[in-house]
Formats: sequence, structure tokens, C-alpha cells
Amino acid sequence: MEVFVLTFVIFLIVIAAMAIGYMVQRKTIAGSCGGLDALGIEKACDCENPCEKRQERMRKEKAWQENKIV
Repeated sequence: MEVFVLTFVIFLIVIAAMAIGYMVQRKTIAGSCGGLDALGIEKACDCENPCEKRQERMRKEKAWQENKIV
């Protein structure tokens, strides 16, 4: 039981340190590989005519980008 409590406390300390680091630096976690852009792919869906679900998602993303507060 002592090991469980000690492990739990250590995890809480690590999570608290990460939260404080985020609040101080205001940086988000970023990947190191560069994602699809590093491979020269502009978008995840390379279809000429995306399916209806994808078109709806793209419309929502566009509306979100146009209406966001900076």
C-alpha cells in the first residue's frame, strides 16, 4: 500500500509541475517529427472529391477558423 501511495504522490507532483510549466510558458506540447507536412503532404485526405462526411468536416473547420477570436 505504501508503494501505491508513494507512486500516486509522485504522479501528482509530476502533473502539477507540468501544469505550472504550461501556465508559465503558455506553450503547447508539440511533436518532434513535423507531421504530414514533413512528408510533403498538404492534407490527410488526398482525394479529388472527398466524401460527404469529410466535406462537412471541412466546412465546419473553415467556419471555425473564420469565426474564432484572436
